[in-house]
Amino acid sequence: MTPASESGFERDILDQPAALVAYAAQPLPPGIAELDVRAFERIIMTGMGSSDYLTLGLELLLARRCLPVWRIQTSHLLQAPEWITPETLLWITSQSGRSGEVVALLERLAAHRPRAIVAVTNDPASPLGRAADHCILLHSGAEATVSSKSYLNSLGVFHRIAAMVEGRDDATAAGELHDLAATLRPATANAPAAVQRLVTQALASPNPRFALVGSGEDATTALTGALIMKEAAKVAAEGYLGGAFRHGPLELAGPGLTALLFGSEQEDITLSVLARDLAATGSTVVSIGPLALDGAEHIPVSAGPAVSRLAHAMVFLQHLSVALARAGGYVPGAFRYGKKITAQV
Repeated sequence: MTPASESGFERDILDQPAALVAYAAQPLPPGIAELDVRAFERIIMTGMGSSDYLTLGLELLLARRCLPVWRIQTSHLLQAPEWITPETLLWITSQSGRSGEVVALLERLAAHRPRAIVAVTNDPASPLGRAADHCILLHSGAEATVSSKSYLNSLGVFHRIAAMVEGRDDATAAGELHDLAATLRPATANAPAAVQRLVTQALASPNPRFALVGSGEDATTALTGALIMKEAAKVAAEGYLGGAFRHGPLELAGPGLTALLFGSEQEDITLSVLARDLAATGSTVVSIGPLALDGAEHIPVSAGPAVSRLAHAMVFLQHLSVALARAGGYVPGAFRYGKKITAQV
């Protein structure tokens, strides 16, 4: 592919390592570094789309420490703003800071603010950036269409916040992001051979469809990846958390289904059993991560820190989305009906 034929989405994919380095070079805001998450009555993390899914790992980390944490999609939170009490830590992630639901929520909170609002955004001048008590900037630069750089840098944010909660040194966490950027440079530049093989196999079916299933924090990849595939490639793809695929969607199994499974370095019984069962139906099953599962093709991704595992798995899905879009006659990442910023509620 010549540079002239690259879409904006593809250029953003290539720019991800540089964007991550730019974020990792920034210190944590002083207010964040001093924030004691144990000092609040409750912690509510909210966002829309990938901005919601990104907080899943931090939600699990805080819940394992028996802290009162909820991850609530902003559109749902708008239906019950009374969940936000005067002693709440409200954590809002919005890459634009201008999503319609986020702006509507901030308007409702104008007279009844929680104790603290933390914003993760790319734009300090956005409504979210201006309303927050503590603002973590992504430093990911402008994006052409579908989220890529801002998603990766958001993973970097939550990697550093997780290190803070665990009592680890921030300089070490930032250094891990620099190391990750180095490994992402060749990964973003070259699509694995398995990508084109999967595209050819999937599109040979009269009813191609994709299911992405992730366990634990790897559900972030499954949920966001399905969203990216729909936006960037216009394919039928749905993301599922752990065993949720068995509760109804299992009827989608059989020839034409490509199931992409994401899990950690720990043995995951749910994914192991699901891989065997899906393979028996004639589905194409692929494990993307450190886990090699019976019945599944294995695309290895280093166990490493969670942020590395999630980032490399997403880069694979970005390449897959580009190839699917090209095969379908679409410009990768180009919106037909939606917009980069969903401003309407």
